[in-house]
Amino acid sequence: MVAETTPDELREKLADDDDLAVIDIRDPSSYTSGHIPGSENLPAATLGPEVFDREWPAEVVVSCYVGKSSKQVASVLDSNVDADVSSLRGGFDAWDGAVEDGMEGEDEADLGPTSPF
Repeated sequence: MVAETTPDELREKLADDDDLAVIDIRDPSSYTSGHIPGSENLPAATLGPEVFDREWPAEVVVSCYVGKSSKQVASVLDSNVDADVSSLRGGFDAWDGAVEDGMEGEDEADLGPTSPF
């Protein structure tokens, strides 16, 4: 079973840990509407060998809408990458920290599948 990270724990990690990635698996339009600052949008449908083969930070936290899908994706990532992977408990709905909107480096009108990799 994959570990969970609470929103409070994630806020602390974001403030203290440079070797951390937050992966938001929601669809691009939801991500663009609001996401955890510094997170990367990687919809679950884009997972594949090219994603698994990239260089990963020491720790990865996966976020979705309410924490259900992120557990599944975190489990897949945990089995395929060399990182400590966890799921954000309660997903983006439980996040009560700072929120950014837009998609860095992307045209907001282009909401098709994207990958930061």
